[in-house]
Amino acid sequence: MESILQMKGITKKFGNVKVLDNVDLTLYRGRVLALLGENGAGKSTLMKILCGIYEKDEGNIYLKGEKVNIRNVRDAEKYGITMIHQELNLVPSLSIAENIFLGREYVKTFNSIDWKKIKQESVKILHELGMDLNVDMLVKHLSVGEQQMVEIARSLLMNAEILVMDEPTAALTEGETRRLFEVIKRLRKEGRSIIYISHRMNEIFEICDDYIVLRDGRLISQGKISEVTRDDLVKMMVGRELKEHFPYEYSSPGEEILRVENLSVKGMFEKVSFVVRRGEVVGLAGLIGAGRTEVSKTIFGFYRKTSGKIYLEGKEVEIKSPRDAIEKGIMYLSEDRRNEGLIVKHTLKENMTLSALKKISDYIGTISFSKERSIVNEMIQKLNIKSFSPNQKVFRLSGGNQQKVAIAKCLLTNPKLIILDEPTRGID
Repeated sequence: MESILQMKGITKKFGNVKVLDNVDLTLYRGRVLALLGENGAGKSTLMKILCGIYEKDEGNIYLKGEKVNIRNVRDAEKYGITMIHQELNLVPSLSIAENIFLGREYVKTFNSIDWKKIKQESVKILHELGMDLNVDMLVKHLSVGEQQMVEIARSLLMNAEILVMDEPTAALTEGETRRLFEVIKRLRKEGRSIIYISHRMNEIFEICDDYIVLRDGRLISQGKISEVTRDDLVKMMVGRELKEHFPYEYSSPGEEILRVENLSVKGMFEKVSFVVRRGEVVGLAGLIGAGRTEVSKTIFGFYRKTSGKIYLEGKEVEIKSPRDAIEKGIMYLSEDRRNEGLIVKHTLKENMTLSALKKISDYIGTISFSKERSIVNEMIQKLNIKSFSPNQKVFRLSGGNQQKVAIAKCLLTNPKLIILDEPTRGID
């Protein structure tokens, strides 16, 4: 096998904390490499170094046997390396076509942009992914899953030799995932190489050829997927044997907590009815665009219902805003944590307590920092959030740990009902 990429002795520190410690990685031409590890293991940091987003502190990178210095994203693109990020990097106020070709626009004579060709090529690449979208539509009007497919289309357009995919199926339906896998198989046949980051083990064994496991910023093992089992990989990732990956918890549902009758929002969904009982988990299923998120956001007060009724603990309620919902004991975990769930430039503790300030304040609204510190530290331990301190900015956390902060924010309100929209996105 011909190696196309070697990363040797890669080390990276943030402040005094070493997040990567002497890591090696080898990628072969025409093969898919699974990059595995728990949240905070260093996977995304290693890939951001490869793609020029971060600079390494120590180590070397070799492409086709030649040492290269990747200082920024432009350098990475010049060497044929691109990345589909776990966190979407699209411009909401631009159209689908404008996002796909941003920075790579076709131009005609006198440097005028060839919009006709851009739109034609955008339609073509989206059709390859099985997507039938109006390429003039603004990205902000798309669902998170549709935005993910636009992000994938944008990366495929570059014809990169090395493609990094960070949790690419996290927001996709089963059908969209299958179409993406067909694209990956085609790219592999064309001799292109892919680094695939995912916590979904069934995907790893279906689409990947090789694996590398990181734990706490160190290389644990690497080899061929065909030579290991699911349990082997999990043991390498967590450092111990897990007997039950998803143990079933038995519960006896109690009295009715939520009843929705003929709930409708014009142009979104019509006449939705269901019941949720105390201690019960109800699954709300459907394809992207079916209205799952819209129903959830209406119950939470983000959208105003046009008809129908909502009952909480047997009493009809009018929920006019998210504040109303929170005060009535309803919390919503958004599928889009960066835009709707977290303020990523604020600290971990500020985000966690944002919806539960009454819990840590006295009767005149003065925050008790000792209370804040206590409940935040408790939640960090309960959810195993990997951070340097509660004062760390959220954007510095891995995607999975950001999701855990969003979950902690919901739990700290002690909700009667919690609505989880794609809650496992990016979580191991």
